Amino acid sequence: MSVDTDSPERARPEPIQAVPVRHPGRWVAVAVIGVLVAMFVHLLVTNEAFNWSFMIDNMFRPPIMAGVRGSLALLVTSMLIGIVLGVVIAIMRLSGNPILRGVAWAYTWFFRAVPRLVLAILFGNLGLLWSRIEFGLPFDRQIGALFGVQDFQARLFGFSARDLLTGFVAGMLALGLSEAAYMAEIVRAGIQSVDEGQTEAAQALGMTQGQILRRIVLPQAMRVIVPPTGNETIAMLKDTSLVAFVPVSTELFFQLRAVGSRTFQVFPMLVAATLWYLLLSSVLLVGQYYLERHFARGSGRAGQAKARLRGMAVGGGGAAGGAGGV
Repeated sequence: MSVDTDSPERARPEPIQAVPVRHPGRWVAVAVIGVLVAMFVHLLVTNEAFNWSFMIDNMFRPPIMAGVRGSLALLVTSMLIGIVLGVVIAIMRLSGNPILRGVAWAYTWFFRAVPRLVLAILFGNLGLLWSRIEFGLPFDRQIGALFGVQDFQARLFGFSARDLLTGFVAGMLALGLSEAAYMAEIVRAGIQSVDEGQTEAAQALGMTQGQILRRIVLPQAMRVIVPPTGNETIAMLKDTSLVAFVPVSTELFFQLRAVGSRTFQVFPMLVAATLWYLLLSSVLLVGQYYLERHFARGSGRAGQAKARLRGMAVGGGGAAGGAGGV
């Protein structure tokens, strides 16, 4: 015997009347920004101090392009010195030898404390310390005097210090040695970000310290090292303008400033320098983006999700195979 029970039909809820949240402050900010942008564009177009025709006519001339190549060469060489020496100093900072740690700390302390402009001018005047740099037997004259030989010289070769420490070399050394101190801290932070279990597992497999650093630690640390290294590269591009005070004539800012001083059009050439550095920095930013994306593969939420999907596919295939076998 069954009893039919009539269940009352559930009343459908009324549709929600969604009222969009208003943000009047945003529209006020947009209006203020629009007015400021319009004022800035009006300044660029109407103010004769920019002298756009003169600027565009002179900022692409051969001396200026030679300055661009000189700045890029200075950037590449200084960053190579900074990165290679920075890796060495970072390894010394992480060494168990207290002497190596102390030397690395003193290096980073000195070159991070002294401004790069001061270093560039100091290295440009190192030729005042030595008129010539010679290689050979030290204290040769004293040794000759002991044996009664006058004017005894045991020098293999030598060269003038001023010929060696040219403006470009002095600027390159100043920027590169200073950059090495900053890169050492960046590399050290990247190495310390890798889990110690990775090193212990590699040691259990019998890998040497060099193999562990090259194959295990550094590839994983690059995700931490690359972003600040890109920032340091862009900062180094801007700091190449400091060698104009050494002086280095084959440099972008030096050439632009020379054109402005010669033609009494200083302000347009300063604007041209701003545009050149904006252009070159933008190119470096694009390269940094793709480099970061390359070393970020497999990390982050997207990379972890892909790894889980691959693991599930492999696990599902194994389970299916096992079921089929049974």
